[in-house]
Amino acid sequence: MLSIGGKEILIKAVAQAIPTYAMSCFLLPKGLCDEIEGMMRRFSWGQRDQESKIAWVGWKNLCKSKLKGGMGFRNFQAFNLAMLAKQGWRLLSNPHSLLALIYKAKYFPHGDVLNSKLSCCPSYAWHSIFRALEVIRCGTRWRVGNGQRIHVWDDKWLPTPTTYKVVSPPSLFDDFPMVSALIDHESRK
Repeated sequence: MLSIGGKEILIKAVAQAIPTYAMSCFLLPKGLCDEIEGMMRRFSWGQRDQESKIAWVGWKNLCKSKLKGGMGFRNFQAFNLAMLAKQGWRLLSNPHSLLALIYKAKYFPHGDVLNSKLSCCPSYAWHSIFRALEVIRCGTRWRVGNGQRIHVWDDKWLPTPTTYKVVSPPSLFDDFPMVSALIDHESRK
């Protein structure tokens, strides 16, 4: 009995809001995300039981922002990865928090969260965050500052929009050169 606008509000306020906490802690299985999205699709088009209705617009189009002609529904898998990437960012930006210290001691004792490896028998929470770290790796780059933590060849630190990395072949530097070796500290005074 709801209008299309009423169904949209109900879907966004209930179906998409309830799993938010779980999605910020754990990676939900793809099948579960697809099943929830299927229930939202069927509700949106007014299907009951096994009755079939015509979906006039594809679900991917409904998931686009309203500015791009969609209805702004969430893609559950992308939202799940974004929420987990937010937890990974917290570990990276607050390395002295209790959670970051616990994860560091267990999963990446000799580095930072972005350079961590998936060890054997990880907790499901860490496995979930680890899967979302690729989102952070793809979307971040270093601000140089003093350059002591930035590797010349491996880290994204240049302002060029292609790779943000040095593309020339490695030259005569240490085995693991840092950007600070390239900075002339005398000229900065």
